[in-house]
Amino acid sequence: MVIVGSGFGGLWAARRLGGADVAVTIVDRTTHHLFAPLLYQVATGILSEGEIAPPMREILRNQANTRVVLGDVCALDLDARTVTSSVLGRDTVTPYDSLIVAAGTQTSYFGHDDYALHAPGLKTIEDALRVRAAIFGAFEMAEIEPDAVRRRAWMTFAVIGGGPTGVELAGQIAELSRRTLASNFRTIDPADARIVLIDAEHEVLGQFSGRLPAKAAESLERLGVELQRSTRVTGVDETGVDLDGPGPARLEAMTKVWGAGVRASPLGVSVAEQSDAQLNRKGQVHVEENCSVPGRAEVFVVGDLMALNDLPGVAEVAMQSGRHAAGQILARLDGRPDRPLRYHDLGTLASIGRYSAVGEIGPLRFSGFLGWLIWLVVHLTFLTGFKNRVSALAHWSVSFLGRTRSERTFSTDQVRGPGPDWGERP
Repeated sequence: MVIVGSGFGGLWAARRLGGADVAVTIVDRTTHHLFAPLLYQVATGILSEGEIAPPMREILRNQANTRVVLGDVCALDLDARTVTSSVLGRDTVTPYDSLIVAAGTQTSYFGHDDYALHAPGLKTIEDALRVRAAIFGAFEMAEIEPDAVRRRAWMTFAVIGGGPTGVELAGQIAELSRRTLASNFRTIDPADARIVLIDAEHEVLGQFSGRLPAKAAESLERLGVELQRSTRVTGVDETGVDLDGPGPARLEAMTKVWGAGVRASPLGVSVAEQSDAQLNRKGQVHVEENCSVPGRAEVFVVGDLMALNDLPGVAEVAMQSGRHAAGQILARLDGRPDRPLRYHDLGTLASIGRYSAVGEIGPLRFSGFLGWLIWLVVHLTFLTGFKNRVSALAHWSVSFLGRTRSERTFSTDQVRGPGPDWGERP
């Protein structure tokens, strides 16, 4: 059997099949498992990329029945039952009896893919390292910029999107500028940095219930984050963003990060075209109750690429659906009937800053320090590997109890600027 994707859905499916009398092949464009909820901490210098992206070969080293293949999946042939992947011009065709597609999502710019040049998303390790270079590089450029207007643009950070990614990133940039970088510079005061969170909705973290969105907004404002709500981004260029909302129509900001939306992997289209499945407006595949594809019982779609009972695009859905799909394959081998996925909601969490988070588990809602403690325990629990947990805990202790951040190294090649012919700005 073949698993496409090494994220939460793919990894939990592979683990479920460990030790079974099946040959498992995992195909992905990377050979690491990415703990995506902590990408913002790589981007802001708290954690290293290795702590949230351990190698799949290491994770599954004791599963003798499991093989890892590096390659970007470029074709699914459901009739021939093959998966074709490509890397460095070399194609690999992998046959299957059963297929689990756990390809996840990509950053969505809502039809404006040109925005990606100046406002990277935060979906991959490469994205996180680029954002880290942009953030720390901006302070370095401000330090040597003699023009006050241009310096202000270097010290303005636009975070687009008021969901968990945007809120967590904006909060950590604020913590970084007000706390970590204090006394690090001689020409500028990092605390003068302007962090602006832009969202088209009227409140941040709108997926949370009750007073939690309001509490999150209050926590962000205490950190010094400016909230521009009910504001749409209508343009992004190298020196700022154009806006449509109650505030100014233009924000000059050299650093922009996009966290406003996601779209399903294009592999969902391929699955739908070769089966009886339908796609929703996000490009997700509508699946049967057991996560299989209509008309293709041997094919399963799980995680963020799956549309089933309005389940949210969170890690827990991917874990449980991946494990369930693998269980269905084993059940069929034993002659047992299929059964529907029973999702167990373990809650939703979002960190605002040091010692502050919001979350809800069933009817329970919590915020502030209690929310942060729960967030800490949950994320520490789900990090893969004992070594990574110990290392992450050490870095969190340094960052949250002290002022420093261990991962501030970046490449100047990744710092994007307008060049010496940058015109005057009003």
